[in-house]
Amino acid sequence: MTDADLAAKRGLTVFAQRLADELEEILGMEFESLQKQDLERFEQLQVRKTDLLAELAGVCPPSDILQSDPDWQGLLVAMTQCRDMHRRNAMLIERKLEAIRGTLQSLQASVATSTVEVYDRLGKVARFTRGRGYQEA
Repeated sequence: MTDADLAAKRGLTVFAQRLADELEEILGMEFESLQKQDLERFEQLQVRKTDLLAELAGVCPPSDILQSDPDWQGLLVAMTQCRDMHRRNAMLIERKLEAIRGTLQSLQASVATSTVEVYDRLGKVARFTRGRGYQEA
C-alpha cells in the first residue's frame, strides 16, 4: 500500500468511527426518550439514525476485512456497543407494548363482565352479566 492509500484508509476509519460515535449518542438519546415516553423526540431521532446507518454501510469494508484488519477494530468495538444499545432499546419498547396490551386486556375483561339491564319476557328489568352464555341469560 502506498502512503496515499494508507492515508485514505486512515481517513476512512476515522470518519467511520465518528459516525459510530454519533450513532451511539443517538441510541442513548433514543433510550432516554423512550423512558420519558417522548415519542415525538424518538421519531425525530429515527431519521438521523437511519441516515447514520446508511452512511456506515457505505464506508465500511466487507465483514471479513472489518474483523481481521486491526485498523478497523475500534469501529468493530463501537458497532458492537451500538448493537447492544439497540437491543436494550428494543427490549424497553417490547416491555412497554406488553404493559399496554395488558392494560387493554384488563379493560376489555371489565367491559365483558359488566352488568347490563334488559327487559325479560314479562317486561320487567332483568340484569345479567356480559360474557355469560346465552343459556344463562
